[in-house]
Amino acid sequence: MKALGLLGQVELPGETASVPRARRYLRVLLAATGHPRVDDALLLTTELVANAVRHSDSARPGGQVTLAAALRDGTLHLDVIDAGSSVHKPQICTDSDIDQPSDGGRGLWLVRQLATAWGWHDIPAGRVVWFQLAEK
Repeated sequence: MKALGLLGQVELPGETASVPRARRYLRVLLAATGHPRVDDALLLTTELVANAVRHSDSARPGGQVTLAAALRDGTLHLDVIDAGSSVHKPQICTDSDIDQPSDGGRGLWLVRQLATAWGWHDIPAGRVVWFQLAEK
């Protein structure tokens, strides 16, 4: 198995204006790869970056969100790294809750549905939420 090849990484301010910036950055980054699931990657990145700026301590003044993309054997791996939160943890709506009014969780439900794999873990500097998309 080949090593994970970093395609690129960008640090963005922890604000909602970073969501479309993250999409544009990733679109340009993935254009040269020919990966067939670019649209899925853009959608899931939008969800994760929006969650990071909405629900983590990265939203505080001076906070940042880091987006890192890598490719190995045709599988795209994307990390969204934020400052974490002692109050909010990534949580998915159940299938039965998806049609009910909610304060969130639908973005991660979408990640679970579309990604080949996904997960999250806390790190000393905050939290990493990641997903992978195989070529199919």
